[in-house]
Amino acid sequence: MPFQRRFLPPIPVLMAFEAAARLQSFTAAAAELCITQGAVSRQIRLLEEQLGAPVFVRERQTVRLTKTGASYAREIGDALRRISNATLNFRANPDGGTLNLAILPTFGTRWLAPRLPDFVAAHPGITINLTTRLAPFDFNMDTVDAAIHHGVEAWSGAELDFLMHETVVPACSREFLAANAIARPADLLRVLLLHLATRPEEWRRWFEHHGLRPGDVPGMFMDQFAVAAQAAISGLGVALLPRFLIEGELERGDLVLACDAPMESKESYWLAWPSTRADYPPLQAFRAWLKAQAKD
Repeated sequence: MPFQRRFLPPIPVLMAFEAAARLQSFTAAAAELCITQGAVSRQIRLLEEQLGAPVFVRERQTVRLTKTGASYAREIGDALRRISNATLNFRANPDGGTLNLAILPTFGTRWLAPRLPDFVAAHPGITINLTTRLAPFDFNMDTVDAAIHHGVEAWSGAELDFLMHETVVPACSREFLAANAIARPADLLRVLLLHLATRPEEWRRWFEHHGLRPGDVPGMFMDQFAVAAQAAISGLGVALLPRFLIEGELERGDLVLACDAPMESKESYWLAWPSTRADYPPLQAFRAWLKAQAKD
């Protein structure tokens, strides 16, 4: 629905408020905006008159946000960043469009990035900006148009396209395998296991998939696949990794299978986007291309 102009303060007022709120100082805000301290103070008072309540508490030579002022400042800051990003994206590509995409770090670097030249060649007018994310977030509070999601088919306020399933395998270095004589899943219960912090139950599910009931599965936790894979290559322990993300290491012999015991993950890969962006042409083009790549 269209916004109501009577609730929209002038941009200079909002810029003065955002700077003063972020810097907690009218003087510092004035210096940043290249105006006088008195001008900042007047802009803040105009805002408070429109809101009908104070946003700052004035104490001698200092100011601090009220509780409601702090909440308002977060939303105004997000709104101004959205306007700034939209302008930057338009200037960067006025004849095409820009897609701001959140990606999972290892999926992005190992699977998506090598394929992106194909998309760019097919859609030269579209610019893709990438940012890494490890967990779902609120599309209403962020500036991305879409995100690569690993999990189940659930994301509040978002639509999803299925991309692919994933098979995980226990992998380690040749030296580690030779030193520990692993031959079957039960043998892994006596070696150091490398866990992913984003998938704390994956090893337990893997053992149960292969007929074992280990209870708690101790080991070392790491926050990203790349770190876990490198630790396994270095001989630290055994990591449970998506096979399609470590094909290169397996082909080179940097990693080997600790035992031939794969498991299809409970979660899958999805492309997620807010419903409000469904008709955005760059997203539509990327969706069609990405689903074709995942199918291949």
